[in-house]
Formats: sequence, structure tokens, C-alpha cells
Amino acid sequence: MRFKKYVLAFALTLSTVGCALGWSSSALAQAMAEGVVRRIDLDNNKITIRHGEVKALDMPPMTMVFVAKQPELLKSLAPGDAVVFEAFEVNGQYSVGKIQKK
Repeated sequence: MRFKKYVLAFALTLSTVGCALGWSSSALAQAMAEGVVRRIDLDNNKITIRHGEVKALDMPPMTMVFVAKQPELLKSLAPGDAVVFEAFEVNGQYSVGKIQKK
């Protein structure tokens, strides 16, 4: 019984910290990845990246579209640029946090 109370307290602590940081109640997964920019859509804050395996997101190598959480990051990039980026998955939507040229 005591163990269950500790587990519940830990879960509530994580939930509180997550809310304070602006995380949704869904699971938040993030990972660093490497890839090559294929396309940039500044009007819609989207970037298409051909990336390698992203183990933390259980994602094989592929080309996919990410939403940029900070659209100004896309302005310094161009198709063909090799990049390192932080990928997020929240409620089934994949986003890019930090991104920089290699």
C-alpha cells in the first residue's frame, strides 16, 4: 500500500511539473535527430526533412513534414542544408524545436 502512495505522488509531481512547463496531458516525446532539409514553407511554419532513424520516437529513416514551434528558426535554412534538430511528438503532431545547420 505504501508503494502505491509513492507511485501516485511521483505521478502527480510529474503531472504538475509538466503543466508548469506547458506540456499537454498526453505523453510528450522528444529526440535529437540529423537530417537534410528538403523544403521550407514559411507561410505555414513547416519544414520537410529527410532524416535518419529517431530511436526515441521509434521512427525509421524517412522524409516528413514538421511544424516549427519557432518559425524564425526556418529563415536561416535552405533546401539541401544538413541539420541537427529536436523533434517532438505531441498528440500525434510532429514538431521541430531547436534546429541548426551541421
